[in-house]
Amino acid sequence: MTDASDPKSGDSRSGPAAIPAASLSRRALLKGSAAALGTAAVLEAARIAFPGGVPSAYAAEGPETTKAVLGFIALTDAAPLFVAKEKGIFAKYGMTDVTVAKQASWGTTRDNLVLGAEGNGIDGAHILTPMPYLISAGKVTQNNVPTPMYILARLNVNGQCISVGQEYLDLKIGLDTKPFKAALDKKKASGKPVKAAMTFPGGTHDLWIRYWLAAGGIDPDKDIETIVVPPAQMVANMKVGTMDCFCVCEPWNEQLIHQKIGYTALTTGEMWKDHPEKAFGMRASYVDKNPKAAMALLKAVMEAQMWCEKMENRAEVAAICAKRQWINVPVADVTDRMLGKFDYGTGRVVEKSPVMMKYWADAASYPYQSHDLWFITEDQRWGKFEPDYDAKALISKVNREDLWREAAKSLNVSAADIPTSTSRGLETFYDGKVFDPANPSAYLASLGIKRIA
Repeated sequence: MTDASDPKSGDSRSGPAAIPAASLSRRALLKGSAAALGTAAVLEAARIAFPGGVPSAYAAEGPETTKAVLGFIALTDAAPLFVAKEKGIFAKYGMTDVTVAKQASWGTTRDNLVLGAEGNGIDGAHILTPMPYLISAGKVTQNNVPTPMYILARLNVNGQCISVGQEYLDLKIGLDTKPFKAALDKKKASGKPVKAAMTFPGGTHDLWIRYWLAAGGIDPDKDIETIVVPPAQMVANMKVGTMDCFCVCEPWNEQLIHQKIGYTALTTGEMWKDHPEKAFGMRASYVDKNPKAAMALLKAVMEAQMWCEKMENRAEVAAICAKRQWINVPVADVTDRMLGKFDYGTGRVVEKSPVMMKYWADAASYPYQSHDLWFITEDQRWGKFEPDYDAKALISKVNREDLWREAAKSLNVSAADIPTSTSRGLETFYDGKVFDPANPSAYLASLGIKRIA
């Protein structure tokens, strides 16, 4: 494990270059080599001798603990955690006592991360990408006390949607919110409230719906009331008229259509193709105390992501997600969009959507630092972070792409599938705005509606 005080520091161990791995017998690896080489060198020799993984019978040492408690929200982008548990992948990497625990809301996830498993909370979670930053900076915690977090991987890209109530079906709202603005203004003039729902202030869904509203001239803080609703409660709240639109992951957008309560205006990949979404986040204290266990968890999640990505597995992924212990919905609410079929509920149907959820393809799992910078920049736009907040310094502490790279090499991921840079470069949005990670202030200056000068 690298120095906990510097999460980007390199590994200075020297490998056993003088002793060819092929010449080391298993007995020599476990006995004779120890005195001559030391534990670290023996482990490195074992890694070379057994490129597919050291057999458990000969492993010099396993993870520091076999336990971890990981939280999830009932959403399809948590599928890698479901699969890693159900398919025994956590156990395969020595983590035989992993609990994958359903959380009632993102607020509950935050509170349980602050507590940690030792305080009857959780060690890590399927989580909205900005949350580890907001938690680490103490922006959303009680008394603003920071709880240091790490992002070990991205869990998916694309796959969220913005849905609109059935009362606006005749407008067939899409990417352009100008017609929606006129309808909302008319409704407000009649004395009725207008509301947009998201899942956590400063989280991904909050930022997607704010971007969409603002692009059409709707100020999300002045022209409409933005409210927080847990994902699993979105459909029920729309049914009783609590909100006019919402942003959330599946299966809740598709369920809304099946119940004829509303329709899909857009899937968020149409706003920003292959945008980052959820992350696999862990308490820094767990990772620092248990570096081998954390690496085992990361490798298990990454292997599960690879499995989820394969189209021949997607129907089974949908069936797993629908199970009672995970999302607990009819499998019909999950299957189509998991397979890339998007019926928007307006007569528009897209087969094999190019912006369907990805778990692994096109570097979906790699946590680009440039993407984390966009999230912090947008949270600065809406007042969650101060305008002069040192985003890059925070990213250097929270983003552990170094561990992702280490895990990828251990999993024999092709070099072509491992990004060569921590930045994906320029990102272009549907309204023509461009985010340059090298100049986030220029991006902020280009935006019309915002809370900062």
